Amino acid sequence: MDMRAIRTEADYDWALAEIEPYFEQPPEPNSPEADRFDILAALVKVYEDEHHPIDAPDPVATIQEWMARRGLRQRDLADLFGSKSRASEVLNRKRPLTMEMVFRLSRDWGIPAEALIAPYDLAA
Repeated sequence: MDMRAIRTEADYDWALAEIEPYFEQPPEPNSPEADRFDILAALVKVYEDEHHPIDAPDPVATIQEWMARRGLRQRDLADLFGSKSRASEVLNRKRPLTMEMVFRLSRDWGIPAEALIAPYDLAA
């Protein structure tokens, strides 16, 4: 089983090239190839977390992305919040989300509350 630590971008590129075929033809469960895939995936994740971290979007960006993916409009958010101006203020970062807003977004739209409670900057 050809395995090695991922310490450099070249090692990372090698690991990605090695793991790619498994996405097109998954290995049999509990086989040596499945074990190799799991190990390579874990090594890639550790390297990516350290060298290519991806920050989670702030709550407003999360709402905007959620709306875009589901074809929702500001009017839908206004219906949820009870006011056009409140929806506009939140989307334009002039008003912070309240716990009631977070609750409604989570309950009615299915957005995980954890994605909505992070601090974020308001517009000046």
